[in-house]
Amino acid sequence: MSFSRTLFAHSNEFNWIGDKHSSRFYERTRPDEPAGRVSCGEIRTQSTISTTRPQLNHTHTHTNPNGKKSAKMLLAEEPATLIRHTIDNFNIHPDKQAVARINESLATLQQARELRLREAENALKKLSRQLNTMASQHAELTSQHSSTAHASEIARLDTTKFRTAKAASDAEMEAERLAQQAADLSVRLQELEIQGLDGSADDQARRRDPVDDEVLLRLKVYRSLGIEIERDGRDGGGGEFTRAVVRNDRKGDVHVVNMDKKFSKFFYANYFWQTL
Repeated sequence: MSFSRTLFAHSNEFNWIGDKHSSRFYERTRPDEPAGRVSCGEIRTQSTISTTRPQLNHTHTHTNPNGKKSAKMLLAEEPATLIRHTIDNFNIHPDKQAVARINESLATLQQARELRLREAENALKKLSRQLNTMASQHAELTSQHSSTAHASEIARLDTTKFRTAKAASDAEMEAERLAQQAADLSVRLQELEIQGLDGSADDQARRRDPVDDEVLLRLKVYRSLGIEIERDGRDGGGGEFTRAVVRNDRKGDVHVVNMDKKFSKFFYANYFWQTL
């Protein structure tokens, strides 16, 4: 059915409303539908609607070949004119602007999507290159690695480690032996210094002062404990004992103590005992 036939086929069921402030063309007046309702919908426009009521002729009834009666609307104006006026009353500019904004937003989103896609592709290519490089390096290292050579190298390093540890232990034992020998020689030297350069041991024993015997006995006791007492070798020192070397063979420690007169003999004896 054409637009004009659709719009005016049932004009006898509508009353025309013709003021310029109304956007309704027709109002239904059939008793079976509520008043004020338009069957084809309400058309709202921003322009002024023509208030001229279309000139509608009377409806003529004729009989179809089937024997049924049909009504045909005779219009005073051309259907094309009515359609043009109807189209002019539609305001589609806001819809066109909305569609343009939507298209612009879609274009922006498409550009952003393409940009992110390019960035992801670049990152993927970079990671692929890194993967290929690491894979080639791994393959090269794997091809160069030999399990037999690795085992022999580990065995050689273990042997070298054990030999080095044994040599260090032997050197430590030799150092302790030499330290003990040096201590014995130092004791012998002090004994010879006490005896003097002239005279034999028998003469020195006959001429020995009881005080010297006491000093020698004390030195021997100290040496047996691992303590060596040294005299002050400077001029004017008076030959007093000013330095002590304490050796602990169990711990392998050596302590050098400078003896000062401001500390008591009990302090030094207690310190030596704690060190031993």
